[in-house]
Amino acid sequence: MAIPKINHFKLTMANTSVQEQLTATLLDQVFVHDEQKDAMLHEYKKLAGAYINIDHSIAVLSDFQADKSYIYVGSFGKIFGMESGNIVIDSAFEECIFSKIHPDDLTERHILELSYFRYLKKQPVQEREKYSTFSRIRACNTVGDYCYVNHRNIYLKTLPNDGVWLALCTYAPSADVSLRPGIDGKIVNNETGEVISFENYKDYGQGLLSKRETEVLTHVAKGMGSKQIAEQLNIAVHTVRRHRQNIIHKMQVANTAEAVKTCIVMGIITI
Repeated sequence: MAIPKINHFKLTMANTSVQEQLTATLLDQVFVHDEQKDAMLHEYKKLAGAYINIDHSIAVLSDFQADKSYIYVGSFGKIFGMESGNIVIDSAFEECIFSKIHPDDLTERHILELSYFRYLKKQPVQEREKYSTFSRIRACNTVGDYCYVNHRNIYLKTLPNDGVWLALCTYAPSADVSLRPGIDGKIVNNETGEVISFENYKDYGQGLLSKRETEVLTHVAKGMGSKQIAEQLNIAVHTVRRHRQNIIHKMQVANTAEAVKTCIVMGIITI
């Protein structure tokens, strides 16, 4: 079952903002030397390649320290127009696949990973490898239609200084093709089967906007204009306009409509 085609190739500024936060969070970590690093990387690359040979899906092994990815493409890669085989790219993020994902779903996917990162940081190091993320995203196939894809993300290796070094992302066809909003993002304990719903921890963006900016944007989300907001908050219209411009700048979006959309997904505002 294919989702109706829409023009998705240009990512929204909202998504760009979230992706920049994700990139900074993962690449700006402090990494330490590990004598076993080369041997471990070689072993994980072998495992990723072997997995794809069995599952026929796509696996991306990301090295955040080197800012590099090893992409293993099975026959399922045809959905993205990718030939079966192995690819090495000079980025820890698989833009060649991200560009095929619906922008709304990509934003939620990045937010889920940020939440996953922060969640694992609160867990004992020896417990972290038990957890992974699971989501169902829309990806565009070679004829321009969206179809559902199961996406998983696992942080494979934490360095002695607590830096997350390696991650494995997989993309596989989804048997669940029911139409519903969102990516059903969740963190899963693969040992116990415990599911930690995304709704319980999608709050990493709290503090990105000031209290007043959040109030202004909440009123914008309700369809109020600057004059109405000024009257509601008992402030000057030009002050409301300044807050709106500050919001656009902080969220790195084109307008307040995109800011509303992004902040709702991030859990910063509710309507």
